[in-house]
Amino acid sequence: MVLLGLIGRLLLPFDPVRVGRFLPSLPPSSEHILGTDSFGRDVYGQLVTGIILSIQIGFTVAAIGSFVGSIIGFMSGYFGGKVDNLLRSIIDVFLVIPMLAMLILISASIRVLDIPTMSLVLVIFAWASPARQVRGQTLSLKERDFIYMAKLSGMNPLEIILWEISPHMAQWISASFINTILWAILTETSLDILGLGPLKAMSLGMLLYWSIFHAAMFRGLWWWWTAPIYTLTFLFLSLFLMHRGLDEMINPMFRTKGA
Repeated sequence: MVLLGLIGRLLLPFDPVRVGRFLPSLPPSSEHILGTDSFGRDVYGQLVTGIILSIQIGFTVAAIGSFVGSIIGFMSGYFGGKVDNLLRSIIDVFLVIPMLAMLILISASIRVLDIPTMSLVLVIFAWASPARQVRGQTLSLKERDFIYMAKLSGMNPLEIILWEISPHMAQWISASFINTILWAILTETSLDILGLGPLKAMSLGMLLYWSIFHAAMFRGLWWWWTAPIYTLTFLFLSLFLMHRGLDEMINPMFRTKGA
């Protein structure tokens, strides 16, 4: 799907978001394989553009959220005491906040919402879950014998976290990273459908929003709303399978190390 978005976008001979370039509401044909919308825009062109934008949002949110969450989780789990109490309280606050309601409120309060801003809005809540899970794993790992040996060898806490603890969690963090991408794309799509996304961009969620806004389902323009739905379904399925595959690799490794 990444290749489809990158190559398909480069091969487009026209601007996919330009209004009125083609006749409106054309069904799929050899000229327009996914037809056109009510604005005279090619649906296939919008689709390949939307794939890249949606994946870009997912990767950005997952990268920043996993990085920040992992740092906070490592610090909370390793140092313990007052540091753990403070950071754990902050994590718990973000976990119990009604996320969707807050995201709707924040998105509605921003006058001009673009792709980078949308990504930053999602990052506000993306770090808490990785932080909580990294903290739990760190609490377990720091009691292992190799950590005591690292302390006796003179390694400082930062070196222990970086060189002793984090390698044992690299594969787990990668699985969490894929799961965060899935969450970010799903959440961004939900906000788009509510009309709170970046209206000037054409992500998969916004493509679906415009089809709903112009009643494509009731007007018989099935190609307009089915294209983003099937694409999102395949995207979510592929990310879910990647997450399951990494999870199946990681769990036996942890059981073996624990034994």
